[in-house]
Amino acid sequence: MKIKKGDNVLIIAGKDKGKTGKILRALPKDGGVLIEGVNLKKKAVKPKRQGEKGQIVSIPAVLDISNIKLICPKCGKAVRVGYKIEGDKKDRICKKCKQKI
Repeated sequence: MKIKKGDNVLIIAGKDKGKTGKILRALPKDGGVLIEGVNLKKKAVKPKRQGEKGQIVSIPAVLDISNIKLICPKCGKAVRVGYKIEGDKKDRICKKCKQKI
């Protein structure tokens, strides 16, 4: 998986197309990610204690990795990610500006 937790991404497909957000969690086995403030689902939460009211909360749902693109911190564009191996170190690079991410 070429995308990591903390990366800024652009959504390129789905109901939130065009929005950007930060990755909260990457799920490599499922091929998905959770993005802050995007693809929100409503969930009813029961009251924890007596006298407290239940509520409806918005939580981010899993978005498939194929529907997002990384935003390069150097050039600020939505880009594909490549790898460059120098010695025994493997670095992610931007396919447009060829800079290290």
